[in-house]
Amino acid sequence: MTKEQILVDVQEAIAEKLGKEQSEITLDKSFKDDLGADSLEVMELVMDLEDKFEITIEDDQAENLKTVGDVVSYIETQV
Repeated sequence: MTKEQILVDVQEAIAEKLGKEQSEITLDKSFKDDLGADSLEVMELVMDLEDKFEITIEDDQAENLKTVGDVVSYIETQV
């Protein structure tokens, strides 16, 4: 799976969870500051991504995932 494919899948998940347009969701966007996600939404998104990519994101790792790019890079190392 390429980084671009991962990004598209992550964008879809974020758009669905947060009600954002996919075009707004770029690698440099912060979940909380730019996309307006609260802690619960971020946690739910992590669980959605775990299911979507069939991976496990440990809590300590999830805390470090601040931007869309962080998530894409992390998933890239796991798939």
